[in-house]
Amino acid sequence: MTKPFESLPPYDNYRASGVECYGSVPMHWRTLANRYVLDLNKKLVGKNSNRYTLLSLTLGGIIKRDMENPEGKFPAEFDTYQEVAPGDFVFCLFDVEETPRTIGLSSLHGMITGAYTVFRPRREFDAEYLQYLYLSLDSGKRLKFLYKGLRNTIPKDVFQSFKSLAPPIQEQRLIAQFLSIKTAQIDQAIQTKEHQIDLLKERKQILIQQTVTRGLNPDAPVRESGIEWIGQIPAHWKVVYNRRLFREETRPIQGNELPLSLSQVDGVVPSNEMKERSLSPAHRKNFKLCLPGDLVVNRFKGHLGVFFESAHEGIVTFHYGVFAPQKNVVTKYFEHLFHTGPYKTIYAGASNGMTVGLQNLSNNNFYAIKSLLPSPHEQTEICRHIEKHSAPMDQAITNITRQIKRLIEYKSTLINSAVTGKIKVPGVVEPAERKKQELA
Repeated sequence: MTKPFESLPPYDNYRASGVECYGSVPMHWRTLANRYVLDLNKKLVGKNSNRYTLLSLTLGGIIKRDMENPEGKFPAEFDTYQEVAPGDFVFCLFDVEETPRTIGLSSLHGMITGAYTVFRPRREFDAEYLQYLYLSLDSGKRLKFLYKGLRNTIPKDVFQSFKSLAPPIQEQRLIAQFLSIKTAQIDQAIQTKEHQIDLLKERKQILIQQTVTRGLNPDAPVRESGIEWIGQIPAHWKVVYNRRLFREETRPIQGNELPLSLSQVDGVVPSNEMKERSLSPAHRKNFKLCLPGDLVVNRFKGHLGVFFESAHEGIVTFHYGVFAPQKNVVTKYFEHLFHTGPYKTIYAGASNGMTVGLQNLSNNNFYAIKSLLPSPHEQTEICRHIEKHSAPMDQAITNITRQIKRLIEYKSTLINSAVTGKIKVPGVVEPAERKKQELA
């Protein structure tokens, strides 16, 4: 990356913008109501929908909808969908607070749901600059003062009365060009770091898979496991059905136990620590008691390796499987084993498909799976080995994740600073400076 944007100078003179989310802006910038900036452009496709490509507004902007692998619901007819042309803006003006991204500048021609609002920018405004301006406002959800009703809706008339910043057109273009270059550099840096994380996760997964299927002694005699996808294992290891390793027990609950949830990343955690919705006390009578050391599985995601040892005592929803370890079982070892690629494949085959990404693993099918069984001592040593050697990788992933977060924050601040005139991008000449140059 080039020099930090903090080194870029501010403008010489500022004024109060009169708009809550902008603060002070360069003296020569105008603020104009959107009715003078964006023209409402609603054109229904009617009976001609078969001539249009179906588009979606996503975190990546306006994209072509994947009709070969469709997700979500579709209407019986698309008559009320509206045309979108290259250069059009699409705004989602409802559920603004909850929607990850509510603005997109289209480079495609197609149709999109009539629930969205389509605008065409006027000629004297640079579409790329306006996109950066509204992406900045949206990323910080800084239009809250415009919301109406329970669905956090911005009525069209209110939005058209809201004032956009209007630097001279040449400045708009310079700002857009500057941000295009800088954000591309930041995005490339983020992509590089995400690749580093992927490599670390891959190394960790290789470590776990080799250790839980081949043990810690590379010179130990081996034999065929008899389990498809596993291959050879240490000769002294046993292969047994899961029914001999874990059993689900019916345990009475009192009703005041700690509600627990199963995170695909963090495992079994108290529900109030989950970002997703927590368990409702009204339904606790249907829950299961979970004890420390139990193996908890999300029955619908067994094929994704969502098996975790619980470190907590509490209750979980009846949709989860809660299995008590039997004699000679170290639950953490089996958590690692069931996270491996081969066992994800095995559990995918043992699950009954319901829909894409959602498959049900019954108790009987779980019990009928064969698993590897080292001695309890080896199970414990394997877990210690994995913890010791994966800790540096986990720490590296944490550090890189923090770096990515800082880059994202940097990008957001950079965009906001440029589009609101808190910094002057290279090439901008202010009116007073231009006048001096003309008189010189």
